[in-house]
Amino acid sequence: MIIVGEKINTSRKKIAEAVENRDADFIVQAAKDQAEAGASFIDVNAGTFVERETECLCWLVETVQAHIDLPLCLDSPDPAALSEAIKLHKGEPMINSISLERDRYDALLPVITSNPCHVVALCMTQTAMPTSVEDRVEAATELINKLIDKGVPIEKIYVDPLVQPVSVDVRMGPAILGAISKIMQGFPGVNTICGLSNVSFGLPHRSLINRNFLALAVANGLSAAIMDPTDKKLMSTIISVEMLLGRDEYCEKYIDAYQNGIFADQ
Repeated sequence: MIIVGEKINTSRKKIAEAVENRDADFIVQAAKDQAEAGASFIDVNAGTFVERETECLCWLVETVQAHIDLPLCLDSPDPAALSEAIKLHKGEPMINSISLERDRYDALLPVITSNPCHVVALCMTQTAMPTSVEDRVEAATELINKLIDKGVPIEKIYVDPLVQPVSVDVRMGPAILGAISKIMQGFPGVNTICGLSNVSFGLPHRSLINRNFLALAVANGLSAAIMDPTDKKLMSTIISVEMLLGRDEYCEKYIDAYQNGIFADQ
């Protein structure tokens, strides 16, 4: 399971303050905590600094990678910010994200195709947010084929079915899970990814919903998640579910996690 650590996002008050004050120690510690907890990528997002996003995103890239030997997920809808940030990145980043929205697609495609990277592909069309399994699969099919035609390897594409809150529409759960399953079956080698916590927005005891949704999503083929890896209960869920699905030979990862204190007290 590929984990994208979500915590370095300026929508979080303390992260925004650290970026504003160029508090490198605070940012580096947030990155280290996620790396030590099992993150595969560290997400960096400076989107709330609208007029200074490029400057702030570039600072985050240099600050985190000066201390953490992990690739980053460069998280921005702004092609200019991504274009500058990727120049500073060591290794292959993940770009979050491209979609079928014409302006966004046309602007981000050159960034993606001119730099070795992984790419999050949103199931968003020019006209509407997806609501059904069919909407998501149709958008994913078009976007995957477009990216492959432009030379992006299928294993570097991470399809995001756009998780929406079940508090708004309870049918969103089955629609997302069904889309993950069909996309993974229809395109061998592709990845699927989601912003996990969106599913529980507006409801009490969100952590319970997030854990159970994660287990269902992994069982349906989800291969990556944007989440908080320092949440031991979430990480416990991933490790135990993957073992139960036969993806952990001799239960080695489960036993290692137990011995290393990764599991939360149950």
